[in-house]
Amino acid sequence: MYSLLFKTVLARMDPERAHRLAFALIRLAGRTPVVRGLLAARFAPRHVELRVHALGRSMPGPFGLAAGFDKNAEGVDGLAVLGFDHVEVGTVTGRPQPGNPRKRLFRLVPDRALINRMGFNNHGSAAVAARLAARTRRRGVTRRSPVVGVNIGRTKAVSDEEAVGDYVSSTRRLAAYADYLVVNVSSPNTPGLRALQATESLRPLLAAVREAADEAVPGRRVPLLVKIAPDLADEDVDAVADLAVELGLEGIIATNTTVAREGLALSSGPSVTAETGGLSGAPLQARSLEVLRRLYARVGGRVTLVGVGGVTTAEDVWQRILAGATLVQGYSAFVYEGPGWPRKLHEGLAARLAASPYDTLAEAVGAGHRKAEAA
Repeated sequence: MYSLLFKTVLARMDPERAHRLAFALIRLAGRTPVVRGLLAARFAPRHVELRVHALGRSMPGPFGLAAGFDKNAEGVDGLAVLGFDHVEVGTVTGRPQPGNPRKRLFRLVPDRALINRMGFNNHGSAAVAARLAARTRRRGVTRRSPVVGVNIGRTKAVSDEEAVGDYVSSTRRLAAYADYLVVNVSSPNTPGLRALQATESLRPLLAAVREAADEAVPGRRVPLLVKIAPDLADEDVDAVADLAVELGLEGIIATNTTVAREGLALSSGPSVTAETGGLSGAPLQARSLEVLRRLYARVGGRVTLVGVGGVTTAEDVWQRILAGATLVQGYSAFVYEGPGWPRKLHEGLAARLAASPYDTLAEAVGAGHRKAEAA
């Protein structure tokens, strides 16, 4: 049914307009208790064998929604009843900003991919913090509350000298409402941002964010992760992995969008594939998986790895877990697969676990690396 809706209605609309329409319906569903219950029963049945413990929280499964869909923490509850085991909001910047001029989001339907140059359009960390605080007061925090990650980035208008302070400002406002925090230094759509992935810049940034989070939430250590680009050279991936261990980071998210355009179908059309911005979706699968495997070989179980990039099927999720990911995220395929996508992934993943030699998903994490080493 969703496939027909996409082909006849959504695909004919501007992608950003279609997103706003779909997200409005999701938010509405999340605000209506009866509808929430009905949707959860239909789209988010629990598979107890998929439960995971990661980043200090128990989750009903390993699959979450990556940052970028819910930039302002407006639809967490609606997204959770669709079956996402965690929802990462953002990217949130220190100051509100409109993002880049439109048109800035493009579909590559034959490739099951997107190109975006949104530019961190969001309401700013003060507004998002207020929204998350109001949600906490309204609903409280229970065992069944969705796990919420908060992804923070750099405001475009701040100078290089002000960048660390911008991240720190967001951290102080948001840390209390985050089950985990992500430092995003890997979007290609904010000038100079990716330079922060160099370890000489990344070390003081992460140290400052860690200190700010500890000061903002003295009674709880908020897990801190860094999100990296697939375009990093292998030696730079290794350097980030080593830095994560050195600083005691809780996790690394691999990977963000890519500026590369290799492997795109000719049918997507040169007018679209030539657009600047970050490419996400199926074409990113191979490189993201390669980076994930390299990270796991470097850090093993010392750092929680989150696999994202080109995740479409249950087999994609399973391969990320075998490669070393404790958690897996997706976004672009949500556009093409629709609201039944998380349920389909959970069912397929449960079947793969049952057919495997592993009793739990935790046993499967990194099993592909261990098997390769044994051979």
